[in-house]
Amino acid sequence: MSWLQRDIRLRARARGCHLVTQEILAALPEIRRCRVGLLHLFLQHTSASLAINENADPDVRGDMERHLNVLAPERAPHYAHTTEGPDDMPAHIKSALVGVELTVPVRDGSLALGTWQGLWLLEHRDHAGGRTLVATLHGEST
Repeated sequence: MSWLQRDIRLRARARGCHLVTQEILAALPEIRRCRVGLLHLFLQHTSASLAINENADPDVRGDMERHLNVLAPERAPHYAHTTEGPDDMPAHIKSALVGVELTVPVRDGSLALGTWQGLWLLEHRDHAGGRTLVATLHGEST
């Protein structure tokens, strides 16, 4: 296999934390042939982020969204960047706090995630479009 790089366009989502593991895997069928390797995901946006977190209980995603809104509230009086709407500056802060890239080990054709782990897209804007990931897979084929 060696190296593979592909842009993945995730569908538009509402503001919140979204489990996107299956959407990413569907866009990378080559991962099934990877015996051992790494998948690097880079989100090309400054108002959304990526994380690995709980894949079973949707309450965790709701709690995360609510807590991030406490950490970076809308309309804080100290924000100077307000021209793109009240959700924009908090979105930039949340993106910087959570991050825009992940590296996940690949083992025997699957992501080597823990039992309760999944890949999340955290959408921080009220009305965002689809988001683009650069996926880079490196590994040995089966």
